[in-house]
Amino acid sequence: MNVPNKLSTLRILLVPIIIYLLFINTLSSSIAALVVFALAALTDKYDGYYARKHDLITTLGKILDPLADKLLIIGVFTAFVQIGVLSTWPLLIIVARELAVTGLRVVAADQGSVIPANIWGKTKTTIQMITAIALIIDPKIFELPFILTEGLVWLTVLITIYSGYTYFAGAEVDYS
Repeated sequence: MNVPNKLSTLRILLVPIIIYLLFINTLSSSIAALVVFALAALTDKYDGYYARKHDLITTLGKILDPLADKLLIIGVFTAFVQIGVLSTWPLLIIVARELAVTGLRVVAADQGSVIPANIWGKTKTTIQMITAIALIIDPKIFELPFILTEGLVWLTVLITIYSGYTYFAGAEVDYS
């Protein structure tokens, strides 16, 4: 297994640790969750960069990287709902978008086409990670202004919806 795929695997393995730390829901566990989440987010940045730079793009990596992203975001946002930091509806929108785009990619693959990540998908992941960091920080570590955290949640929802739209609008697949 090459370095980028190891980084994606590490990100997957960090998800239950982050969730566990969030469930403890203390100041020290929130700080630890923030550190581990930041590490996971960095693996997302560097696995793709390293793979492109060293020509290590593999079929496994094309599956593992987006799977790791989905598990990280959905896992953490589910934990936020469970501990009462977030309402259910943003999580449902995130999950629905991920399932829809994954389904679209499966249909495209069945028709011999690949739908690569686009700028809106990458933006969506970045905004989701920033929002997750803000929700880990607030209020256990540092109380952020309500308008900031609420604004980030709304931005996350809007970018999540729009990014999903861009994939469907740009897909050349036969839905029949």
